[in-house]
Amino acid sequence: MGKSIYEETGKMPALFMGHGSPMNAIEDNQYTRTWEKLAQDIPTPKAILIVSAHWETQRKTQIYAGTKPKMIYDMYGFPKNLYEVQYPASGNPALANDISKEVTNFDIAPTHEWGLDHGAWSVLVKMFPKADIPCFQLSLNTTRDLQYHYDLAKELKFLRSQGVLILGSGNIVHNLRYIRSFWDAAPEWALSFDQQVADFINNRDHEQLIKYQKLGKAAEISVNSAEHYIPLLYILALQEKDDPITYSNESLNGTLLDVSMRCVRVG
Repeated sequence: MGKSIYEETGKMPALFMGHGSPMNAIEDNQYTRTWEKLAQDIPTPKAILIVSAHWETQRKTQIYAGTKPKMIYDMYGFPKNLYEVQYPASGNPALANDISKEVTNFDIAPTHEWGLDHGAWSVLVKMFPKADIPCFQLSLNTTRDLQYHYDLAKELKFLRSQGVLILGSGNIVHNLRYIRSFWDAAPEWALSFDQQVADFINNRDHEQLIKYQKLGKAAEISVNSAEHYIPLLYILALQEKDDPITYSNESLNGTLLDVSMRCVRVG
């Protein structure tokens, strides 16, 4: 494994982005400014592979192999100008097909039936506003367990040495059912789980994070559906022994809903 359409380069970091509200795509705030700085602090990628909470598939993991990813406005009830956001990046069919062939222990099916969902474009439009880097997504197979996702991600490590940025987009704490007063402090369960995850990351204890269901009530409430959590595992699986971990946006966006905006950089 390890062949690619790209030559070997210095190792690219991998990023988990706490994406929060899609409104971040059209707002200027503490979170989006941090995203902009993260992009400035890493080498310019040759391509970007995104694992977003918002592309779930059944039976097979899929990878977008088209030339022109369409905009997917998979959110409801937002202002009109959010649905007018464009991110005209090209796809990368050659690399997508290369990945589907190189990752031999997992069945990854190329498809032209996707594009960029809001978990992808809401972050990309801030990080790489010129839209001049090829972008494509890898789906989350909902029929497989978390160990499957972690193990699959490990087989993507070769991309890092070929200038490909692997970007996970989700939220460590993501509970849209829990509504609280604007003036209330963030609940203890959300704060404690977000910090517990960071502690396990710092200790390189990925097994505990894969088996988060055993971590108690705070984990159960924080990850009430796992699709926003799983992209974090894809990024942690890419960590090598010499890769440092750094964090940004270490806070909860608590405007009625509790969402961890924590971002994690590997390398």
